[in-house]
Amino acid sequence: MTSQLGQRIREARLARGMSLRETAARAGVSPSLLSQVETGKVQPSVSTLYAVVTCLDLSIDEILDHRPSAEPARRPRPGDPVQRAAQAPQMRMENGVTWHGLAVMSAGDHVDGVLATYGPHAASSLDDSHMRHAGVEYGYLISGELTLKLDFESYVLKAGDSFCFDSMRPHLYVNHTDAEAQGIWYVVGRSSEGGADGEDASPPRTVVDVLDAMSRLPNPRSAQ
Repeated sequence: MTSQLGQRIREARLARGMSLRETAARAGVSPSLLSQVETGKVQPSVSTLYAVVTCLDLSIDEILDHRPSAEPARRPRPGDPVQRAAQAPQMRMENGVTWHGLAVMSAGDHVDGVLATYGPHAASSLDDSHMRHAGVEYGYLISGELTLKLDFESYVLKAGDSFCFDSMRPHLYVNHTDAEAQGIWYVVGRSSEGGADGEDASPPRTVVDVLDAMSRLPNPRSAQ
């Protein structure tokens, strides 16, 4: 699978007439890492894969040879007050959590906004491990039921409940029910924790990986 993925990335890059170095620079990774991905020597992290395919005007579904999307997700250009539904980046974790990126200002403001959908028995990390990251986390549950595990306490959230806490406190979200749960999250003050070269080749383990990938989305009109 890794070799096929790398081959598709290379074919897409060459079809667009882009050099390895140019593509790596636009994706924010090193040329050596991109070369290893293309030759199948390295499995890219989710943040690296998302950055590379986005600068190639593709979606992850397309590069994985899944259902193609009509148009790649793009953040609105700086100053645009509205992010259209088609512009919202979307990422899925293997365990049934889907994240839609909400409109935010520039990445330098360190604000992440997402609409999160937790499928039945899904959690915010693949191995149910607690997360810690910089910033303050705010949330509002729109529908369903979700359990917030914070430090050594558990809080059952129902539709209409909201919360906030210092994200350096170990936390985990779990849907213990057989029904979908959906809510809106904002994290203020979180800086990207992934390496610029995306050298962690493991698959996404937590939602922090997803937030890192979304925060690195290139703006289509910023590089003129």
